[in-house]
Amino acid sequence: MSNERHNQFNTATAVRKCMPGWFSESRTFWREYRANFKHTGAVLPSGRSLGRALATFVRERPAEAACGLKVLEIGPGTGAVTRQLCAALRPADELDLCELSTAFVEVLRQRLKDERPFSDVADRVRIFHQPIEQLDVEGRYDLVVSCLPLNNFQVHEVEGILGQLPRLLRPGGTLSFFQYIGIRKLRGVVAGAADRERLAGIGRAMDAMLAGEIRRNHIWANVPPAYVHHVRFEADQVKATS
Repeated sequence: MSNERHNQFNTATAVRKCMPGWFSESRTFWREYRANFKHTGAVLPSGRSLGRALATFVRERPAEAACGLKVLEIGPGTGAVTRQLCAALRPADELDLCELSTAFVEVLRQRLKDERPFSDVADRVRIFHQPIEQLDVEGRYDLVVSCLPLNNFQVHEVEGILGQLPRLLRPGGTLSFFQYIGIRKLRGVVAGAADRERLAGIGRAMDAMLAGEIRRNHIWANVPPAYVHHVRFEADQVKATS
């Protein structure tokens, strides 16, 4: 083996040894993506920058804030965003995870058992293995973080999910979610007429939700780049959906 190839081999081996969790997580994500594209929606887990942006309202609190937050993450997958949420939790906080995939639920359970920062807060984390539409915890959460690939769903499914989210939040609660930049437009260029209409309908549903947007992050250091939207629901909006 030449010195150049030997060095390349050693570098690749070192990267795998330093990042065993990332490679394992990515393999699991890729397998689930191939098995169920609709509910996975991406070929790789969310990047660190995207995860931190989604956890903004868990991280950015006054140090003297006494009350704990109740947080829900929808569609956590293998836990890329969950990692950032767990790292930001304070002693009085609680985190619920709602995940449909059996494979991802097993990964999450293992990480809560064995891996920091997951294991540091495992006693305050619950996993609900079910669709978000079946989650019966009305008005519980201060913050909902959604990682669902809504562009893969039918319009009525997106409208149904978005209609559920305010119900899960306390008055004045915040929804944080992301969209990949330009993906709907790009898919619309190559899609057939029916899929273009579906994507347009999803866009209209998302725009209606964004009427309450209070903050937006542009995450260029993600594959693909994404917007993170933070939406606040006031008391009358929450009541109207209950």
